[in-house]
Amino acid sequence: MRLRRLASELRRLRQAAGLSQEDVAEKTKVNIVTLYRIETAQAKPQLRTLIALLDIYGVTGDTHADLLSLQKEAKQRGWLNDLEANLLGQYSAYIGLEAEARQAINYESLFVPGLLQTEDYARAVIRGVRPTAPDDENENRVTARMQRQLLLEGDKPLRLWAILDQAALCRKVGSDAVMRDQLAHLIQQAQRPHITVQVIPFSAGAHPGMPGSFIVLKFGPDDPDVIHIDSMAGDLFLEKEADIRRYNQMCEYLRAIALSPADTAALLTSLHRDH
Repeated sequence: MRLRRLASELRRLRQAAGLSQEDVAEKTKVNIVTLYRIETAQAKPQLRTLIALLDIYGVTGDTHADLLSLQKEAKQRGWLNDLEANLLGQYSAYIGLEAEARQAINYESLFVPGLLQTEDYARAVIRGVRPTAPDDENENRVTARMQRQLLLEGDKPLRLWAILDQAALCRKVGSDAVMRDQLAHLIQQAQRPHITVQVIPFSAGAHPGMPGSFIVLKFGPDDPDVIHIDSMAGDLFLEKEADIRRYNQMCEYLRAIALSPADTAALLTSLHRDH
């Protein structure tokens, strides 16, 4: 996963510098095939190669140190990205991985999934869970969340399967007006062909998702999934085969006990009418 993130960041930095792969190969004398393999996470760059790339991209400071650390730890599995590092820089590990994914399965027990939140709902959630954070920092998170939703647009949008506990829809976040708009937005988004929304009703009783929310990111057919868990300690990433298998099995179980998409739409309409 670290190798995938390193590849994504190097590709982004090259494009931001306005350089083609041919330009970089000429400036650094790195073989263009090697550069391609590095940027597609097929090869781990040697330290001297990475330093040369960062130099021509003008990367310094914390970003430089972060990418060197990724190179050093690229073969390790699992990752806890602590809260101090998360999103305080320009990019976070999760946002970069999500942008690379083809499909996301998101289970939420207490909130509407971030990719389906309205701006007002997102602002109320972020302020509610981070009451002591500076306003500008919270607003940066709102902006980042809204920008993430662009993944659902375009010719090849991210395919999203969202599973929510009914509790996430019954807890008032912000005002009644915020909740009414949020429910209307969910109804609208659930009608899109690449978005599936299911709700686990209260009548389902106890279920495996109750311990907490998670996201399964799926990439190409030859790339392993990544499990993301947003914890009080920070962002936890799981990529061991046993973890991936367990969370995918949980997704199948949650889908099975949740209301069908059609029955979910009926429930959302009823809740929207109540607001």
